Amino acid sequence: MRRGEVWLANLNPPRGHEIGKIRPVVVVQAPELDAATTPMVVVLPMTTRIIDGLKRCRVTVPARGRLKQQSQVVTDQPRALDRSRIVDGPLAMLSDTEMAAVENGLRIVLGLL
Repeated sequence: MRRGEVWLANLNPPRGHEIGKIRPVVVVQAPELDAATTPMVVVLPMTTRIIDGLKRCRVTVPARGRLKQQSQVVTDQPRALDRSRIVDGPLAMLSDTEMAAVENGLRIVLGLL
């Protein structure tokens, strides 16, 4: 798994307002933290429910590769998953421009600006 790749992950069971279901996620963890280093992977969930008013914390990604629908990366719900929750992929790869927008969204969410 590489940073910027889109994989399918099982996010069940959700709690409260967490995003659940089996859905695409974007890998955002540092490349140095590979499977040999940690059994976990840090991801951001994606949704096909496009909300234009949330551009500060969502990044729209057009369908490509095996990502069949336009989706949004939800930067305000980062998750550390056990690698066993990853069920298929990679489905697609985000562009450098899309990853820069994802990183900016994470900075906003984490108060790093």
